[in-house]
Amino acid sequence: MVEIRKWQLFAEEILANETGRSADGAPVRKIALAAVVQNPYAGRFSPQLDLLTDDSPAFGREFGKRLVAALGGDRAQSYGKACIVGMEGEYEHGNALLTTAFADPVRDALGGGKAWISSTGKRGTPGTSIDVPLAHKDALYVRSHYDTMTLSFSDAPGPREIVVIFTVATRGRLHARLGGLKASDIKGQDGLR
Repeated sequence: MVEIRKWQLFAEEILANETGRSADGAPVRKIALAAVVQNPYAGRFSPQLDLLTDDSPAFGREFGKRLVAALGGDRAQSYGKACIVGMEGEYEHGNALLTTAFADPVRDALGGGKAWISSTGKRGTPGTSIDVPLAHKDALYVRSHYDTMTLSFSDAPGPREIVVIFTVATRGRLHARLGGLKASDIKGQDGLR
């Protein structure tokens, strides 16, 4: 397993939108789980990144287990993933921990999903913020579920660390009204509609 220094859990429950209008249904719950891990490739180039990718399925299963527990019986409707790589690492090192080998066990733990998982990443230092993208787990064209969760970590990543993040939400934005495909109309066949 990758060498984990710590886990961090973030949660938001949004009861009203930015103008103060109460939720049109259940509140939005957003949960982000992050692991701060050692980067075995920090400070050097390697043509292979198997020290990160080989353990990805087990790492993903642990993320999935912890996210399901954090949801406390609620179901995720949208998700996203991200990384912040410490300054002695390459952005590619973070991406190595976000591949489908990592993400598919998380997806399975959350009840499946047809759509690809929105992703972002960057290099940074402790205190760097990142906007983790969210999109519907079964159909990317569901505009109501395009969202973000902004996170920062006071003591990570260190120069030789990577922060790996997976975020979920229990519904789309409050009072989403930009049209497009509705979650209730998803066909669930191709990950788009």
